[in-house]
Parts: sequence; structure tokens; C-alpha cells
Amino acid sequence: MSIVRRLALVALLALLSLGRAHANPMLLVDMDTLEVLYAQEAGQPWHPASLTKMMSAYVTFEEIAKGNMTLDTPVVLSKKAAGQAPSKTSLPAGSGLTLKDALYIMVVKSANDVSMAIAETVGGSEAGFVAKMNDAAARMGLTATHFTNPNGLHDPDQYTSARDLAVLALYIRQSFPQYLPLFGTDVVRLGKANLESNNSLLTSFAGTTGMKTGFVCASGLNMVATVERNGRNLMAIVLGGSSARERNERAAELILRGFSGAVRSTGQQVLTLANNPGVPPVDMRAQICGKEAKTYVAAQEAAFPMGLTGQPSYLNDVVPPRSYVATDLGRIAVGVSLPRPRPAHLPQFAAPVSAEAVAGDLRPSLAAAATNAAPFPRPRPNNL
Repeated sequence: MSIVRRLALVALLALLSLGRAHANPMLLVDMDTLEVLYAQEAGQPWHPASLTKMMSAYVTFEEIAKGNMTLDTPVVLSKKAAGQAPSKTSLPAGSGLTLKDALYIMVVKSANDVSMAIAETVGGSEAGFVAKMNDAAARMGLTATHFTNPNGLHDPDQYTSARDLAVLALYIRQSFPQYLPLFGTDVVRLGKANLESNNSLLTSFAGTTGMKTGFVCASGLNMVATVERNGRNLMAIVLGGSSARERNERAAELILRGFSGAVRSTGQQVLTLANNPGVPPVDMRAQICGKEAKTYVAAQEAAFPMGLTGQPSYLNDVVPPRSYVATDLGRIAVGVSLPRPRPAHLPQFAAPVSAEAVAGDLRPSLAAAATNAAPFPRPRPNNL
């Protein structure tokens, strides 16, 4: 196929592919202006899967900012944490990590065991941590969101929406920018193991800065992706993909259409985008893992073939992986000081945001947080 015909095919597919065989949620947001560039079923409640860990990370960042713990606080895997279903590190119960290393492993590997250990460390128990997650969601105005666990393993009562995930991502970006390297890291090295991210845009789509992927049968394959090119910062959210290929290619396509001007502002900002909180979350188990899966995946491939063998792909860039080295501290007792110094060559976060700064930026005061919703994120100036 000639280069001209190949480019024409890519352009044609880009024009047609947003009309889908199955209209799952998709959202494209300009993170600098908060404008919605494209929205499809963005308020539909959906099971978040491991996108849940974005809120788990945010709650942890808040507790660090309030001085309740530090990045060197020990995180010890309880029997409950070690017994979580994969994806996981499979570290034995009693294993210790610093909170910093645990955050990297939770976000990059999407490790359910480490996510539970963080929850028990930060919240005192899973229930205590989940209460903090739902409190933060209420303060952010995430009206289609409810959490029951910190890692995203399926629960019918755990749900969110593309709109709410976008707002959550904006809060992380605005309030805790020093932690953004977590979401842009492709691999964590833990001993001899390489714990790799499922976000292939990080290494195949230039300008990708983060953030998170997730999958359970009930949700399909989910993604929040952030990309910066030529001073513009866009975020794409794709929920319910039939495969990692579809999810990744659709996110890349949305972002390319935003950068090219093929889609422009809808006249709405993400903060005022409507949710449908009274609608039950969609359950994709039959289409993704059940008897309908073969037919469903074939229909999705026919509707959107980008990235299939012999088809063009948006993911053609070669981006060096960004890695982080974590250390298994072995079996440690809770309350024992960690023995190792922090190696100078490891990536270091900037100084944490103070509790006062968090309170001033996101809410009227810590005391009023229980009754007052958090102010919306502010648009980011283009020169930041």
C-alpha cells in the first residue's frame, strides 16, 4: 500500500471510528482550560476497576500533606493484603516497603496486594480508608462515584463515570503535581522482577505523561491517558474497551483529534458536565469474559481495526521507558524504623504540599470538609 493510500485510510478511519458498534464512555478534555472537546456517555456510571487506585493515591497524598505519614512510613503486607487477587506482587505477608515504593508499585504494576496494604496503613483498616475515599469523592463533587475497596477488584457497588475520573485526575494534577512521576513511570524494578505498566502509550505515543489503566470483566478495559505536545495538555478517558489494543488506540486517536483541531470545544467544561447518578453501572462480563465475548470482540474489531495485524496504528513512536527502583525490605515489624538510607540516584519528589496549602486550595477548611464540597479545580495557565 502506498504511503498516500495508507494516510488516507488512517484519516478515513479517524473520521468513522468514533461511531461505534457499542457506545462505551469516552471523554476528551483540555486540561489547561477544562474544556470538553469530545464526550460520549461521559456521565454513565461504570465500574472503575484499577482506575480506583487513582483515588487511593489521592487520599494517600492528602494524608502525607497533613503530616500523618511520610514517604518513608513503613507499609507492611498483612495476610489480608497478601491474599488479594492478581494483579499483585506476590510478596509474602509481613513484607515491608516504604510508602513511596508502595505507591510506585500500586500505580505502575496496579498491584492489588500493595494497594490494600497502603489502605490499611493510611486508613488504619480497609473500611477506614474507603471512608476517606468516599469523603474525598464527595468533596470533589463526584456525584456518580462510590467506592467499596481501595484496589478496584470487582464489587457491584463500586462505580464511577468518565466525567468523575477526569475531575479526579485534575485534582491530582492541580493539588499534588510533585507526585505525577508515579503515573508516568513504565516499570518498577523490585529485586529481580520488572513490574510493568499496562499503559503502552507511555512507550509508544510521544508526549504521554500518564496516568492509569484498569480491567475487570464487568468493566472491560479502562484507561485515563494524559499527553502533552507543543504546550497543550489533553486527557482522554476510554472505558469498556474490548481489548488493550482497542482501548489504547482509541485513547491515542482521541488525543490526536484534539491536537489536530478535528474536534474542538463543545462549549462545556468538564466540571459542569452532567452525570447520570441514578442509572445503574453497566456490567460488561457477558461481552468481555462470557459467552458473548467472541462475537462482541469481533464486532468491535470490525468497527475499529486500528492496531490489528496489517492495519495502521497510532502507537508508532519509540519512547524510552521511565523506570523506578523499589526495595523489598523483607519481613519487618510494624513500628520499626526502616533501616535503609534513600539512595541519592532515585527520583525524588518535590517537597510535599502542606496541609494548609491543601486546605486553602481544595476546600474552605479541614473542619468544614465534611459538609462543604471542594471548590472545583482551576484551569491551568497555558505556560505552566
